[in-house]
Amino acid sequence: MLVMGLLAAGPIAGLAEEAPVPAPLSPSAAGVPWSALSGEQQLLLQRMAGQWSSLPPARQQALARGAQRWIQMSPEQRAQARGRFQTWQALPPERRALIRDRWERFQALPPGEQARIRENFRAFNGLSVQQRQQLRARWLSATPQERQQMLQQLRENRAAARALNPPPRPPRLRRP
Repeated sequence: MLVMGLLAAGPIAGLAEEAPVPAPLSPSAAGVPWSALSGEQQLLLQRMAGQWSSLPPARQQALARGAQRWIQMSPEQRAQARGRFQTWQALPPERRALIRDRWERFQALPPGEQARIRENFRAFNGLSVQQRQQLRARWLSATPQERQQMLQQLRENRAAARALNPPPRPPRLRRP
């Protein structure tokens, strides 16, 4: 499942965690009035001002959330975001469509499954560069049957590890 998580998360893993939505911009069927945006948000979105009222409500909300997240970023985070955007723009349209599809499938998963995939992604990133390259090469050269066997082995290893190290039980309360 480690590899499955990596394939699902891919280069968009950093986008998996969203900042909280400000109260007046909480998701709803209604759009976000231009006047409800802060001055900083309006400044960031000024090129959209003329068409703001014609944008779909979901797009208004997404832009407002994105502007709020940008405002809250440090200069280093903004530089990283610019770099990720440039990398995204450089991808061929087919690759971007594939990544969007994977992201949508990831978003449709239950929260527990999303957390497990994120955990696998972090574990993969904790490996050395050489280990990651070997794991990728092994996965890519495997047949579909071999991949299923690899996933089954991983599940069995996890089950065995849980059996050896079960999570601690909460203390039992004694009745007086």
